[in-house]
Amino acid sequence: MHSLAPWERVGARVRERPLRLCFVGPMLGVNPGWVTTQGEILAALLAGEGYPVRVTSHIPARLPRLADTLRSLVAWRGEIDLVVHQVYGGMAFAVTDAASLLCRALGLRQVFVLHGGTLPEMAARQPRRIRRVVGRAAAVVAPSAYMAHVFGQLPELAPRLRIIPNVLAIENYPYHHRPTVAPRLLWMRTFHDVYHPEMALEVLADLRRTHPAAMLTMAGQEKGLHAAVVARAAALGLAEAVRFPGFLGPQDKVREFTAHDIYLNTNRVDNMPVSVLEAAAFGLPVVATAVGGVPYLLRDGETGLLVPADGAGNGDVAAMSDAIRRLLNEPGLAGALSANGRRLAESCAWESVRTQWETLFRSLVETRFLRRNRVSGGIS
Repeated sequence: MHSLAPWERVGARVRERPLRLCFVGPMLGVNPGWVTTQGEILAALLAGEGYPVRVTSHIPARLPRLADTLRSLVAWRGEIDLVVHQVYGGMAFAVTDAASLLCRALGLRQVFVLHGGTLPEMAARQPRRIRRVVGRAAAVVAPSAYMAHVFGQLPELAPRLRIIPNVLAIENYPYHHRPTVAPRLLWMRTFHDVYHPEMALEVLADLRRTHPAAMLTMAGQEKGLHAAVVARAAALGLAEAVRFPGFLGPQDKVREFTAHDIYLNTNRVDNMPVSVLEAAAFGLPVVATAVGGVPYLLRDGETGLLVPADGAGNGDVAAMSDAIRRLLNEPGLAGALSANGRRLAESCAWESVRTQWETLFRSLVETRFLRRNRVSGGIS
């Protein structure tokens, strides 16, 4: 007769041999000029905790990446206990569909981690497809209350949902408290229509009517709009007031965030933007359009300033420039946002997030262990 309860015996087994994990998704940060994804960050952190971790795939082109992913899953099938899919909307969702279908055929247990601001729209337009694909997962992880709210409306998925925030290596983000700020603005996203980079230029033009020394740095990966944004800056007479340093690596981020005072988030669509958390970690007050998951992440007047957007996600330029003026003119506001933002970022530190992931892993192991023993006639 065993002295330990079933779940305690399971916990002991988990401690003896950590789950063998495979992270599946666009793991592209190893390529020059590509952003390191949350999947890559999480995989590396769990590997550092002693979990055997495999990752696929690093190939930027979608079809070769899919082929590499499917080939890897077949090759590794006997050495994986749990597949953790990084799920994005648009064409990337087709890759998740194919990879998760193969995992099911191979008998591999799966967790889906929801990313990307376009997923909620996809869930509204294609609920049957979402239910079919995401329904293959034993658990579904949402990085924000917003994403959990959207997917929780699908009854089949709601019982499997967990909220585990995106993770920040908080030690890599030196905090500089900003009791007051100057009009040194930073925008850091991808030069793509979703991120609405032109709005940052229009905000700067409006702000310079009252603060002619205001300047803006726009950094990020090129996704089709960089040349148009540079041309628009010149057309607005802002060529001397805007810098374009390109993609920022880790040390570049420290340099640029330290040199600026206010972070602009002009997105038309968003979920739980890591770049906003990074800005908060560095101590920059954030001014953001109130779209998607941003109002779930930032509390207006406490951890950021939110400005309205229309039905297409276009932010109010005058409202954003006025919010910046508030930071420049209202005593104490910048300092409060700076301190509160840092506390928000610290809630996403690995120490806290690791515990949540390990709790999920234990629950999945215990559930499968107990289910198997019920089928086989009980636990002795």
